[in-house]
Parts: sequence; C-alpha cells; structure tokens
Amino acid sequence: MFEILGKTNVDFMGKRRVAFAFSGFMVLLGLVALVQIARGQANLGIDFAGGTAVQLKFEKAMTIEAARKTLEANGLGQAELQEFVAENKLLIRVKASTTIEEKVAERIMAVFSKEFPDNQFVVESTTEIGPTIGKKLQQDAMIAVFISFVGIIAYIAVRFRFVFGVAAALATFHDVLAVLGVFFLLDKEITLLVVTALLTLAGYSLTDTVVVFDRIREQLRQRRREPMDQVINGAINQVLSRTIVTSLTVILVLLPLTFAGGEVLHDFSLALLGGVVFGTYSSVFVASALLLAWPGGEAQLARRT
Repeated sequence: MFEILGKTNVDFMGKRRVAFAFSGFMVLLGLVALVQIARGQANLGIDFAGGTAVQLKFEKAMTIEAARKTLEANGLGQAELQEFVAENKLLIRVKASTTIEEKVAERIMAVFSKEFPDNQFVVESTTEIGPTIGKKLQQDAMIAVFISFVGIIAYIAVRFRFVFGVAAALATFHDVLAVLGVFFLLDKEITLLVVTALLTLAGYSLTDTVVVFDRIREQLRQRRREPMDQVINGAINQVLSRTIVTSLTVILVLLPLTFAGGEVLHDFSLALLGGVVFGTYSSVFVASALLLAWPGGEAQLARRT
C-alpha cells in the first residue's frame, strides 16, 4: 500500500478530550436535526413531506428562469425546479404544505399550456405522495437506520468483543448524525436519496473502523506490558496512511459528482463526501477513544485477546 505519511507517532489518545468536545457538538446538532425532522420542521423532500412531482419534456428549450417566473405569477412560487438542458426536460416539485386543494399536476400543465402555447410538451411522469405516505416513509427510514446499527453491534461483538461493537456503533451513529446536522444547518433537502447516502456512509465508516480495530487487537496481543493508550496510538499510527489513502481515493470520485454531477446527484454525493470526512475522523479519534472511555472497556482490553 502506498504510504503518503511514512512512519508517524501522533498521540491520538492524548487529544481525545478535544475530539470528544467537537464530536459532542456535532452529535447535539444532529439530534436537533433528528427532532426537527420528526416534527416535520426540517426541509423535507416530497418523499417525506408529501407533494407532487411532474416531469415535462418540451419541444423547444425551456429555461429554468422563465419557468420559475411563470409559476410564481400563477401562485406556485414555492415549486422546486430541476432542469435537464440537453433533453429539454423540466422536473417540477411542489411540497404538500404549499399545494392547494385542486390537482397540482393538472394546474402545472395548464399553466405551461397557457403561457407557452408555441412550445408543446409531453408529461413523462407524475408522482403524488400524500402526507400519510410521506410520514410512513419517514418512519421506515428511521427503522432502517436503527436496524443497521443493531446489526453493526452484533457483527463487531462477534468478531471482536462487545466493547468494540458498542464503540463502532457509537462512532457510526456519530458520523450519521454529524452529516444530518450539517444538512439541517445548510437547509439542504432531506430525501430518500439522502437517507440512502447516510446508510452508505455508515457502511463505509464501519469498514474503516474495523481496519483500525483489527490492528488494535493485533497490537494488544503483541504489546502486553505497555499502557493501553500507547498500544492504541501505535495501532492507529500504523494504519494511518492506509486510512488516508483510502479516504482520498473515495473523495477524488465524490468531488466531481458533487460539483459537476448535476442537481440530481449533488445532495447524494455531498452527503457521502461529508460522511467520508467524518468517517475517517471518527475511526481515528472517536471509535478508538471510546474503547478507553466506555465503562469496563479498559478491563476488557486488558485481557489482550
């Protein structure tokens, strides 16, 4: 494996209090976001809030600015627009909180037919999600995240020890909450695609953590007489180059997707990008430090098996 740092000797465990303070703030922000999402006060997409999505294909080019002005003039100023320039397509999404009693999809089609009679269009797709279905999708997403964390604890507990499983699950939960908190702070739309990204980054974070834990377990067997924090520091320093190279490789893929992948992929890739950054940080500073901070954790590690 290519090493970009060479041999390092960083005292990661000595910085764990600073790391815990920063992580505590990010987790608190994520919990606030979680509560606001459950209350429906966050920027929820139509997947969760309910609403209407209509995709139109025009004969001629339709600029997003002209479409937005037209919708605003006809009482649909809160509509979210997504443009597919090369194909003359326009995706219009209107959340349930901004809709009126009549069929929104029919009103949108009527508006464009009236305002642009010389630019005919066809309706490629229409999706309507009621608030009840949106609430069910929101609950299902929460259940999926919870089940994933139970699986993480079970897997790590069987492969290592229970304290490793708890530490890995808490670190992964930290990563998900941190990204969710950043999205809430930036007022980014929370959709099913973002939830998919959160579950994906949970898997990435877990994989990265397992590599670090595997080296810690190996070092615990080889360095039986040394203090626990020094053994963990040594293990992290040994895999530090590998961790950074892996993360940079993924980041190099996500950066063009985030900034040049279009609106459809932007939030998904942004969530993954943030997840990789927080996942790398938590594998080094959070997950390993939790092994020492967890009640009884040091005693379990002291068995050195």
